Amino acid sequence: QVQLVESGGGLVQPGGSLRLSCAASGFTLDYYAIGWFRQAPGKEREGVSCISSSDGSTYYADSVKGRFTISRDNAKNTVYLQMNSLKPEDTAVYYCAAVASYGSSCPWSPLSYDYWGQGTQVTVSS
Repeated sequence: QVQLVESGGGLVQPGGSLRLSCAASGFTLDYYAIGWFRQAPGKEREGVSCISSSDGSTYYADSVKGRFTISRDNAKNTVYLQMNSLKPEDTAVYYCAAVASYGSSCPWSPLSYDYWGQGTQVTVSS
């Protein structure tokens, strides 16, 4: 059974940090591009970051560039999103998603992804 499970969300003060994890089961992440998306109440789901399948190239939305870092640990079949200098506008449900064999790039459209996790809530508030 193919499954993605996110964890690591929570409540953090502005300027704080969180590390989200996306653990895969039922398939090997090595061959998949992995994207992190977020959705705030009343807003569309937006791409935050992604890591390619072939060479581990990483991409970031302008709003998180320099603050977030995506990485993968193939031995643990897990992708991480390290989030630093968090802002209230980062508050959202964060999802990871996987799409097979996308070469050295990864899609930004949520419609391109095959598998999704259930999401984890991140709240940035004082």
